[in-house]
Amino acid sequence: MRKWGRKIAVALSIAIVVSSGGFHFFSKAASNAIPRSKVLQGAPQSKNGDTNILLIGLDSRRDNEGNPIPKEISKLLHVGPATIGGYNTNTLILIHIPANGKKAVAISIPRDNYVNVPGYGMKKIKEAYGYAKYAEDSKLYKEGVKQPMRERLARDAGRASTIATVSQFLDVPIDHFAEVNLIGFYDLANALGGIQVCLNRAVNDSKYSGAVFPAGLQTISGADALKFVRQRHGLPNGDLDRTHRQQAFIAGVITKFRTQGIFGDVGKLSALLNVAKKDVVIDSGLDVIGFLPQAKALTGGNIKFHTLPIEGYVMRNSQ
Repeated sequence: MRKWGRKIAVALSIAIVVSSGGFHFFSKAASNAIPRSKVLQGAPQSKNGDTNILLIGLDSRRDNEGNPIPKEISKLLHVGPATIGGYNTNTLILIHIPANGKKAVAISIPRDNYVNVPGYGMKKIKEAYGYAKYAEDSKLYKEGVKQPMRERLARDAGRASTIATVSQFLDVPIDHFAEVNLIGFYDLANALGGIQVCLNRAVNDSKYSGAVFPAGLQTISGADALKFVRQRHGLPNGDLDRTHRQQAFIAGVITKFRTQGIFGDVGKLSALLNVAKKDVVIDSGLDVIGFLPQAKALTGGNIKFHTLPIEGYVMRNSQ
């Protein structure tokens, strides 16, 4: 299990999508400004009022238009150039929100699960996006479609493939999705002004993720927040332990919303909306304002985190 950078899609989606509707003043702006995708139009929906939201963390050092992130930001984040990472979905988290008011459940899907990707056969689940994206990009290039339109359409193909793969794998419908890129995580951490986490022991992973932290309670933001959730080297269970880091960070984000009045802070709401406008894509059917009551329940602590169990490991093509 290798590089990540975006294992924080839950925090981004809850923080950005939810807070955008915090005041009526922001509601119309949020609905119009956040980039949207139509890939879920006509797809099967959950029954009885339940909601399934797929959160996608895209392992790409490019923005939503396909442009490489600035070199100074890449260096600060310790993530390398745009040629690294490709379009793997190194974060896939399904949030199930019951209609009956019971606790929501967030399930992290390990990125290396070996599954059937419709149209491509048995692949790692993280690869569904990239295979479809590159195939569509090649097709559109031959048709003469120019950038950035080609990037947008090709990414939609990647989203559709990822959603179909996850839906088939878990045998559940996907009602909504939120996709976050790398720079989005960095921007969110800065917009929120830092998140409190606690480490049982000091860590030094300067060679890989760049994570160098003391033990104990501390507030991390910006680049340090990304390093915190990226670290895998030096952790007993590698990528699976990194998932626990992610969940701890998400818990910190939720706590901040609950205790520091983010919903009532016009400045922070505006900053979060700016992040959403450039770093997030949601489905066209997601009603930001209609989702607000459910989202407030989530930020009130009404959510449980789990990781999909793993039965074992196999090697395929030296991976």
